[in-house]
Amino acid sequence: MSTEPDLVLPACDFVIFGGTGDLARRKLLPGLYQREREGQLPATTRIIGASRQGLDDADYRAIVAEAVEQHVAADDLDPAVVRRLLDRVHHLTLDADRPEDWHTLHALLKDRSDPEHAIRVYYLAVAPQLFDPICTRLDELGVVTPTCRLVMEKPLGHDLESSRRINDAVGRVFEEQQIYRIDHYLGKESVQNLLVTRFANTFLEPLWNSRWVDHVQITVSETLGVADRAGYYDRSGALRDMVQNHLLQLLCLVAMEPPTYVGPDTVRDEKLKVLQALKPMQREDVDRDTVRGRYGRGHVEGEAVTSYADDLGRDSTTETFVAVRAEVQNWRWAGVPFYLRTGKRLGRRHSTIEVVFKEPPHAMFPGSQGTTVPNRLTICLQPDEGMQLHLTAKVPGPGGIRLRPVSLDLSYATTFRERCPEPYERLLMDVIRGNPTLFMRRDEVEAAWQWVEPILRRWSDRDEVPTTYAAGSTGPVEAAILLARDGRAWQESVA
Repeated sequence: MSTEPDLVLPACDFVIFGGTGDLARRKLLPGLYQREREGQLPATTRIIGASRQGLDDADYRAIVAEAVEQHVAADDLDPAVVRRLLDRVHHLTLDADRPEDWHTLHALLKDRSDPEHAIRVYYLAVAPQLFDPICTRLDELGVVTPTCRLVMEKPLGHDLESSRRINDAVGRVFEEQQIYRIDHYLGKESVQNLLVTRFANTFLEPLWNSRWVDHVQITVSETLGVADRAGYYDRSGALRDMVQNHLLQLLCLVAMEPPTYVGPDTVRDEKLKVLQALKPMQREDVDRDTVRGRYGRGHVEGEAVTSYADDLGRDSTTETFVAVRAEVQNWRWAGVPFYLRTGKRLGRRHSTIEVVFKEPPHAMFPGSQGTTVPNRLTICLQPDEGMQLHLTAKVPGPGGIRLRPVSLDLSYATTFRERCPEPYERLLMDVIRGNPTLFMRRDEVEAAWQWVEPILRRWSDRDEVPTTYAAGSTGPVEAAILLARDGRAWQESVA
């Protein structure tokens, strides 16, 4: 498949620590396959999987081939492309605690015509406690150069203090501009299109403020339970796992001021201002404006499913559902509530941003039939990416005026009629290009933790069991009450 020259990436060595792990198999290797399929990887690019599995190159290539076959759509599978990808693949057996294992990595990376200027991507698809020893070994080997990039997966700490320890550890080896803290939600096409919708079109910006916006809802609803992530999830919970990173990042993109231009630091500077403008959560705010829940037994998509305690194998006070009422205290958004919610084992898988506008200030159609609803803009992140603008229209016909809500729909699948790349594909390419715009900066991560920590402390002080909600429902009834108290309701209809 031919590719325009400006889309071809520079050659690099892409090193995946945790190369046999779940993330590598499900996301990273299939993503690199798709970029190979599009012709973006130069011939000299190498993919190096590092693990403690004791594999040779042939063993690892078999794992890569299986991962691609399992996680790439059948229509996209091309045996010739798979062979090209496998020709790039190598495996190194490395243990962070065994210095003698690392000499093979040094030899392989130095096997370049110009190793000091070669682009190297070190992807840490491993537990956070390994970030420090891996970075230390890379530094000791002398394979950290100005053209290196380090990619870090969440969790970036358990709280503000642990997050700072992680950032300090990697910061002793890598410069901040070399560190890419990945949040795959920022790689979604619809999330990036939100910036284009806001800043490349003039009709919305005059309305994008507290004068015209009534409130904003951000929802990430999952039908799956914790499955094989139960151990990690029980130490984390929904607030740490989803709100502190994904949902707050989405809030930032909705609420941020227009940057001078869309660039790595201009966008992140504006996102940081939003996080710093969030109203601090006092004890009484946490009690009034947050909801915790955990899923019980129920039915999801017609199938009976077990409770969180059943999946975990014991009882727990960890939340699998969170709803929060937040406020951005600045000139643009003063008085506009932002409602965030996320949960597992809910009735429908969907991620949406709902910008709900205020009702018209005056009813101009007395005696009309039908109902009006507030205008709203729905940004659909998954499963079907797109946008809907919900309006009130007149039903065609003679006689009186009959009103009905209608939607103007933009579906990426039907409008552009081409495959939409997965978020990891786009973000991996940005790493190789050296474009950190869609990645979190250290000060963003710490500002998010500073806002979340009072919620965690208050929950810990109260030591209450989260409300149980039936699997397959929309979550605890308290989440509906959270909005009903303000005279509002969650948008549950399928857009």
